[in-house]
Amino acid sequence: MTLPSDLQKTALYALHVELGAKMVPFAGYSMPVQYPTGIMAEHQHTRDKVGLFDVSHMGQIQLLGKPVQELAKLLETLVPSDIQILKPQRQRYTVLTNGQGGIEDDLIVAHGGDHLHLVVNASNKKADYELLEKYLGKHCQVKLLENVSLLALQGPLSAKILQRLGADLTTLPFMGYRSVSLASIPCMISRSGYTGEDGFEISVADKNVLSLAELILRFPEVNPIGLGARDTLRLEAGLCLHGQDISKTTTPIEAGLEWVVSKARRLQGGFVGEAVIIKQLAMVPAKKLVGLSLEGRLPARHGNPILNKEGKIVGEVTSGTFSPTLNKPIALGYVEARYSEPSTPLWTQVREQKIPAMVTALPFVPHRYYRL
Repeated sequence: MTLPSDLQKTALYALHVELGAKMVPFAGYSMPVQYPTGIMAEHQHTRDKVGLFDVSHMGQIQLLGKPVQELAKLLETLVPSDIQILKPQRQRYTVLTNGQGGIEDDLIVAHGGDHLHLVVNASNKKADYELLEKYLGKHCQVKLLENVSLLALQGPLSAKILQRLGADLTTLPFMGYRSVSLASIPCMISRSGYTGEDGFEISVADKNVLSLAELILRFPEVNPIGLGARDTLRLEAGLCLHGQDISKTTTPIEAGLEWVVSKARRLQGGFVGEAVIIKQLAMVPAKKLVGLSLEGRLPARHGNPILNKEGKIVGEVTSGTFSPTLNKPIALGYVEARYSEPSTPLWTQVREQKIPAMVTALPFVPHRYYRL
C-alpha cells in the first residue's frame, strides 16, 4: 500500500519499518498498525508480558508562566474536573467541553511542579492548542511541545523492565508522574496508559527516543506493538476513543464519564457547557454509551445500527472488534437510555446479518492498574 507523501513521521519511523511493521495513515501520521506477529499475538503479549507502543503522534502541551494553582484555576474554566486539588507529581484524566456540553477532546493533566503538562489526542492537538491559546493565552504561556516523543510501555512486567534501566518505580502510584533517568536518558514518566494493564507513558526528547526504544526492545520480554492491538486492548478495557465513542456532540454524562465532573465543580460550575452537563447529572440523558457482547464471530463496526427486539433502530455502534481475551466480538455504542441496563438483549446489524447482542457492564476485561 502506497501511503500519502504528506504524512508526518515520528522519530521512530525508520525503526518501525526495520521491524517489519505495516504502516498506515492515522491522524496525519504514518503509524505502525501491526508487526509480523500480528494483532492477536501482540495483544496477548501485552497482557502476559510487556508491549512497547510508539504514541508520539499524541500532542504534548504545557501551561507555564504562573504558579500552578493559578494555572489550574485557569484550566478549570475549560474542563469540569477539579484541577486545583492536583498534587505535585500526580495527574488526572479530564475532558475539554464546549457550550453544548460536548467533548472537544479528552486529555491527561499532570502537575509538573512549576507547570501543567497536558497530553492530548493526535487528531485534536492543533485545535486544542488553539483553543487553549484563545482562552488562556492572555493569562499564561501555552506551549505546544516540539521535538518530543511519547512511548507507552504496557503490561504486567513493565515496571521490572524500567527497573533494569535504572528507575525504581515501585512507589509510583497509578496516575503518578515523575522525572527519571532511564539508562542516563532524561524522561518524564507517568504510571498510566490506554490498555487496562499496569504500564507507563514516557515523554522523551526525539534525539534520545531511538536509543531508548532500542534499549527497551533488547529485553526478551518486550515486543513492539502497533495501533491494532492498542485498539483491541483499550476496547476490552472499556476505554473511549475520541472521534468515535466520544465527540463534540456527546457529553461526559452520556458517555458514562460523569466521574470527571468533580463534586466541587457540580456545586460551583464555572466551566464551558456547565448548564447542559449539570442538568444531565440530575436526570437520565436521552442516550447512553454501553458495552455490547455479540454472539458468533463477526464483529460490529463503527456506524452499524443497534436494534431492539421489534427491529427498530435504537442506537449505533461507535467501536467494535473481536476480543482476543474473551474470544468473542465486543462493541461500544450509544443506545436510547431505556435499553442501557446490563443484560438487556439487543441486536446489531452487520451488512445483511442481524446479530444478537447483550448489554454488558464495562470494562469487558477487568483493569489491572497498579495500586499501592
